[in-house]
Amino acid sequence: MPDPAVPPTPPVPLAALLAREDLGLRQIAGPADPSAVVHWAHTSEMADPYPYLLGGELLLTAGVHIPEAAGSGTYFDDYVSRIVAAGGAALGFGVAPVHDTVPRALVAACDSYELPLIEVPPRTTFSAVARAVWQLMAQARHAELRRVTEAQQSLAAAASRPDPVPSVLRQLAQRVGGWAVLYGPDGTEVAVAGRGAERAKAAGGPEAREVREALAGLARIVRPTATAPPAGSAPTGPVASAGSAPTGPVASAGSAPSGPATSAGPGRSAPASPASATDTVAGVHLAAYSLGAGHGFVLGLGAPQRDHGDHTIASVAAVLLSLLTGEHQSGSGAARSSALVRLLLGAPAQDVAPLLGGERWVVVHARPDTLAAPDPVAASALGAALGSPLVDVAREVVRVLLPADPEPAPQPGWTLGVSAVAGPREWAAADVQAGRALARARATRAGLVRYGARPALADLVPEADAEAHARALLARFDATPALTDTLRTWLSLHGSWDRTAVALDVHRNTVRQRIAKCAALLELDLDDPDVRMELWFALRRP
Repeated sequence: MPDPAVPPTPPVPLAALLAREDLGLRQIAGPADPSAVVHWAHTSEMADPYPYLLGGELLLTAGVHIPEAAGSGTYFDDYVSRIVAAGGAALGFGVAPVHDTVPRALVAACDSYELPLIEVPPRTTFSAVARAVWQLMAQARHAELRRVTEAQQSLAAAASRPDPVPSVLRQLAQRVGGWAVLYGPDGTEVAVAGRGAERAKAAGGPEAREVREALAGLARIVRPTATAPPAGSAPTGPVASAGSAPTGPVASAGSAPSGPATSAGPGRSAPASPASATDTVAGVHLAAYSLGAGHGFVLGLGAPQRDHGDHTIASVAAVLLSLLTGEHQSGSGAARSSALVRLLLGAPAQDVAPLLGGERWVVVHARPDTLAAPDPVAASALGAALGSPLVDVAREVVRVLLPADPEPAPQPGWTLGVSAVAGPREWAAADVQAGRALARARATRAGLVRYGARPALADLVPEADAEAHARALLARFDATPALTDTLRTWLSLHGSWDRTAVALDVHRNTVRQRIAKCAALLELDLDDPDVRMELWFALRRP
């Protein structure tokens, strides 16, 4: 039977719950396993709680469901077996008001099915037990957050040392309690850090060789297959896999894409490889992270345990290493610097575009789904996941300029607006389009919205005539750009006050006031579909 899925909460050691003197809990049956954990506390008086359990719970019951003749039949065996089948971590039985003692048949059944049975004394309420679980869970969450934060700071400090790559590897190995390996494009070990790695390498037994070979195999899985990166290509960002793989390597799925396909020859593209993969061999948890679509470097990690915090720490290290290795190996950093200098000295954008890697581009505007403003590390990770190092953090929006092929994909934790495909001459217009697409994505709660660039009736009107008409119609708005933006967004969202307010980060009453002012200045009925069509025609001019 496969392991049940447990709630996405930090586990609480059952021993820590039993150690709470204010609860007075006592284990009276089942194995005394110090590693046993619970993820939740759930109260149920159902005779069959199986349909209501997620797995990992401490199930609390007062025995209301137990029939009088339960001790002489198979009732308790059936009851406990269903809890075990659902993945329940332990059973808490409340003494009083229904039962004076825990039924002996229940004790025997828990011993038989190896389910920890906890006696809850009369003075302890189930609410108190649930609250204690929450308190221990909050302590564990806080400790893990502090651990990850300290690891991020130490990794960032290591990246600024004169020997950044070995320093990052050493710090990573120390933080996860294992070892870290940097594999080169040809699969050789470029650098190794961590005492565990030295012991594994020095050991001559088949088990140690199996672990080393398995980690090298994971590196081959995630290493990109392309051999020649395009100019200015960016390293792909790591994506921590969602869970461990107990029996074989599993590439992470459903996460951010690993980056753009790199050039494999005229008219061909090499497929992007998985961003990360995990495996467990001989009790050692292994993980590998691709560090670049065009460079072939891979970070390998081995540790005696693996949890969500370890994945986060490894992902930060992989982002740093992807920047450290990608810049030096591809020459993209020098190319970008040269392009920037030429732009500052007055060169047209179309002349410097070849240094950045293409002629067809899109602009992406992104906002994090959280309320916090994006920080440089998160912005760099987003750019790496999209496949471009050309990232700009502007207040609450991250702007990314990247090649048009392949098309940008949705990114977990971000809302994206993508411009139409544009050449270097149209970068400024594409930036405006991406901003409008982002506003629509936020208003419609979509993860990604692409700016529509298909031919329309407006294309039948000469450009000069269209611009002259737009200027004449919207001339009264020149002094108040907020009215223009509000009217454009309101029309694009079919006159929805609420969604326009969300897109513009203003109150819905502000939207109503601005639209009313637009109607007054234009002396037009904005409920007339012909008027709306004419205004939309004018407002679509960049």
